[in-house]
Amino acid sequence: MPELPEVEVVRRGLAEHAVGRRIGAVEVLHTRSVRRHVPGPADFAARLGGQTPTAVRRRGKYMWLVLDSGDMLLAHLGMSGQMLVQPQGKPDERHLRVRIPLDDGNELRFVDQRTFGHLLLDREGERAEVPSSVDHIALDPLDAAFVPEAFVRALRAKRTEVKRALLDQSLISGVGNIYADEALWRARLHWARSTRGLSNAQALELLGHVTDVMTEALAVGGTTFDGLYVNVNGESGYFERGLNAYGRRDRPCGRCGTLIVREAFMNRSSFSCPSCQRVPRAARS
Repeated sequence: MPELPEVEVVRRGLAEHAVGRRIGAVEVLHTRSVRRHVPGPADFAARLGGQTPTAVRRRGKYMWLVLDSGDMLLAHLGMSGQMLVQPQGKPDERHLRVRIPLDDGNELRFVDQRTFGHLLLDREGERAEVPSSVDHIALDPLDAAFVPEAFVRALRAKRTEVKRALLDQSLISGVGNIYADEALWRARLHWARSTRGLSNAQALELLGHVTDVMTEALAVGGTTFDGLYVNVNGESGYFERGLNAYGRRDRPCGRCGTLIVREAFMNRSSFSCPSCQRVPRAARS
C-alpha cells in the first residue's frame, strides 16, 4: 500500500503540475527519505535543483520524473508516502521529509509518516527510459507492452501459492495485498492454491480480474485506508466502498453471505470467503 492504482493517480497529478516547471533549491528534511541516493542528501539536493521535469512515468509501484539533464527522480511511496503539490509558504505537514520548489509558486512535498518510502536520483538502465534501479521490475498489466500469455506461462511454471506469485514484482508488478485479495475473490480461488495446479483458462481469468479490479480502483482514485494514501491534492480514493474481500473480516460475502475470514499470510493478512474460495486440500493437511 499504495499499489498500482494509487501510484498511477499520483503520477497523473505530478504530470499535470510538475512537467515543464523548473526546480528551485531542494531541502532534504529527513535523510532517511533519500537513503538510497548513495552520494548523500547534499548531492541529492544540489543535483536536483535547477532541473526541469519533462515527463512522469511509472512501472508497477514505482514512478519517476524524467529530468532535462537525463537524470530520473525515482519515487517509491512505501507504506505511507505522499507526493503533494502545495503552494509555497503553506504550513508544513507534520511528516514532511523533502521539499522541492517549482517556478510557478508551488512545491512538491514528499510526506512520509513511517519513512519506508524513498526518493532517488538515478540514470537510465538497460531498458529504454527505465531507471537502472527498477530494471528488474516486471511489466504491470496496464502496460501496453504486457503480454498476458507470457505471464500465464511464467505463473504456471512457478512452484508456489498463487497469492505469493501475484505479489512477486519480478513476475508481475503493481499488485499488492489489496488487489490480490480482490482478484482472488472474483476468481473464486484461495490464496494458497498452487500455481502449478491452475489451467491456462484459470490463469487468464485471474489475470483478467487483476486488471479489472485495478482499472476500477483507478477510476475512483484508488483505495485509502487510515488516510495514509492521498493524491497530489490531498484527496482520498474511494475504492474501499467497492471492496468484496480485503478488510471485510466477519462481514457477509457479497456472493453467498458466508462471513469473510482473515488468515495470516507473509506477516500480513489475507481475506477470503471460506465457501466461495475453498482451502486447497494440500493446505488443509
